[in-house]
Amino acid sequence: MVPASELAERLEVSTRTVYRDVESLSAAGVPVYAERGRHGGIALLPGFRTDVTGLTTDEARALFIMATQGTHSALGLADALGSALRKVMVALPASHRPAAEVTSRRILVDPDRWRSGPRAAVALDELNGAVFRDVRLRIRYRHGGETRLRTYTVDPYGLVVKAGTWYLVADRRGRPRLFRADRVAAAVETDVPVRRRAGVELAQVWEELRRGVEERPAGVRVTARIRRDRLDLAERILGPALTGPPRTGAADDPWAVIELAYPVVEAVRQLLQFGDTLEVLDPPAARRVLARAAADIGAVYAGDPAARPPDDRPSR
Repeated sequence: MVPASELAERLEVSTRTVYRDVESLSAAGVPVYAERGRHGGIALLPGFRTDVTGLTTDEARALFIMATQGTHSALGLADALGSALRKVMVALPASHRPAAEVTSRRILVDPDRWRSGPRAAVALDELNGAVFRDVRLRIRYRHGGETRLRTYTVDPYGLVVKAGTWYLVADRRGRPRLFRADRVAAAVETDVPVRRRAGVELAQVWEELRRGVEERPAGVRVTARIRRDRLDLAERILGPALTGPPRTGAADDPWAVIELAYPVVEAVRQLLQFGDTLEVLDPPAARRVLARAAADIGAVYAGDPAARPPDDRPSR
């Protein structure tokens, strides 16, 4: 039995609110009751335990579609996840258990893209530790396209996993930054408490950084024609660069027109992988880049590699 005044103090509400909530809980089927008087208070019937009987069948199924199974493993929580799900299963109403069990066996979510290739090992322990201990982090980081490491002291907001890739979201000198976890060569926690911007949460910073990546203004607009039987492949490979759906003509026309956007004209080299099934129509600068690249590739394969000087031969 707990006095209503004590509950009100703990919950930072009025005594009237406590009594009102007790009535609501009682109406919802929770065996809670109030006794007035000098030794009165709020109490639950002896032996009562909370369960999850309020879940609907669909809610129970949703719990067992673990879209982020790899996430738990990366954080060292795979065993904890299994244990938690077993406890939830025991607590579920008997009528919901078959649906939950079938869902866990029939639905699997793989966050990795097709042919994404082997991923670099990522040690999340240090990053995760700094995030939850609310301390500043000193990292050695390699940017894309660079070989040397840079050192940064950052204030972490948290970790985000997107399409199987982990990112550290942090402030550096009060400005939001995004660091790929697989490019962090070393991470050391400091003794300095984290200094996040007041009132700013991880989800807000991530949304800001995500928009900055996805909505980055394109420096070059490219128009190309592509064989219609290659459109599916083009959508998978060129997805981020495509600015709209392809334009097709008559049913017997084997070509479709696509529009793309690249930050710099040299980036159109990506289109070389489509060979003669894709032709850039505009701008002329993009055509010149591809013509030059194609000529360079042709020169590489025109000669006999055995005739090259030893220093120019690739190592095996």
